[in-house]
Amino acid sequence: MKDVFIHSSAIVDDGATIGSKTRVWHWVHVCGSATIGRGCSLGQNVFVGNKVKIGNNVKIQNNVSVYEGVELEDDVFCGPSMVFTNVYNPRSAIERKDQYRKTLVQQGATLGANCTIVCGVSIGRYAFIGAGAVVNKDVPDYALMVGVPARHIGWISEFGEQLNLPLKGDAETTCPHSGDTYELKNNTVTRKD
Repeated sequence: MKDVFIHSSAIVDDGATIGSKTRVWHWVHVCGSATIGRGCSLGQNVFVGNKVKIGNNVKIQNNVSVYEGVELEDDVFCGPSMVFTNVYNPRSAIERKDQYRKTLVQQGATLGANCTIVCGVSIGRYAFIGAGAVVNKDVPDYALMVGVPARHIGWISEFGEQLNLPLKGDAETTCPHSGDTYELKNNTVTRKD
């Protein structure tokens, strides 16, 4: 683990893999079979469970627990105090460690502060989950989701600007900041090269 900053109050269990230029801040705990990529930042009081996979350039803000069964691809942003789960119907008196459901957060997605991601879902590339939302179903690429339960209210660019596109149908627009062109076709958004 060359070029890694680990605060003196953090606990990194033997066997954990942490990529270069990653910063592990106050009171973080990284379990032994976790894999964390390059250039990440784990804020104060973050927990990373066993078998968790975290890509490169991932930002995990304060008070987030990334439990076994969760995978974060490159460039994911986890806002302060957002929540992952890994068992769909937990009971204290019933052990369900063999029932963890996989949660995949794809490249570039943003999970806003205090949102909850119910286990077993996939969050699409560059999707944006608003603060406090509760996601209980799969989210398409570039989707903007808000509310409880989360509902699809629009589309968002890779830069993080809302796109002038309808929820359904066929249309094309440009990101107001980057000028990149986005196409809505068959209810799916893609960025045109």
